[in-house]
Amino acid sequence: MKNQSKQSLYHDLLAAIVSGDIVPGQVMPSERQLVQQTGLSRSSVREVTSQLTHRGFIDTQHGERSRCNNLLAAHLDLPLDLGGDPHTLQLHVLEVRAILEGEAAYYAALRATPEQMDAITLEFEKMKQRKEGQTTLAKAKADLQFHMLIAESCHHLLVTAFSQLFYNRYFNAIYGVLDRALKQHGHYPDGISRQHDSIYQAIIQRQANKARVLARDHILYTRRLLEPSDVF
Repeated sequence: MKNQSKQSLYHDLLAAIVSGDIVPGQVMPSERQLVQQTGLSRSSVREVTSQLTHRGFIDTQHGERSRCNNLLAAHLDLPLDLGGDPHTLQLHVLEVRAILEGEAAYYAALRATPEQMDAITLEFEKMKQRKEGQTTLAKAKADLQFHMLIAESCHHLLVTAFSQLFYNRYFNAIYGVLDRALKQHGHYPDGISRQHDSIYQAIIQRQANKARVLARDHILYTRRLLEPSDVF
């Protein structure tokens, strides 16, 4: 928008960050783009980005494009060791994932842009292809990448920011879950593939409540694979 004021540009960029239109880690629009879009001088645009940097919303490195910060990173220190055995940690991680991914799927179904829906479709197809003949580590990364893309498409700042920190912190536990399931059953459980398909279909059809239930139950199903049948 031409003839935009510095204050207006600041609030527009901040609103894009808070609403999840710009996700943590994403490259911010360049100074040249903002000059062209707003009609402001380069020094005025630089003043706005400096203000956002000073307040911790973005990170600016010399010679590189600014990136949106994860606003929870400086305030949330997730423990790597919960004081129990690895199996207990895996179960705790799955319980949190059930809630987190249910909400991410719900809001993605409601709020994802058409471009994000296309990206989710592309990632879903890639995940299905990578599943065949890949190592357990590759399967775990493909699975997590699909779920993370959903979280980054949900336009919910806290869900996206916490998902990034949580998945990065507990990837080894998430990988361990899949590794145990493969060893226990001898193959990638068929139910997981079907559930991924159901979650994907619910999201692209914008069936938010259904997507939430399917995403949550998908993680709880994985949790049940690691427990004796009489526990549930």
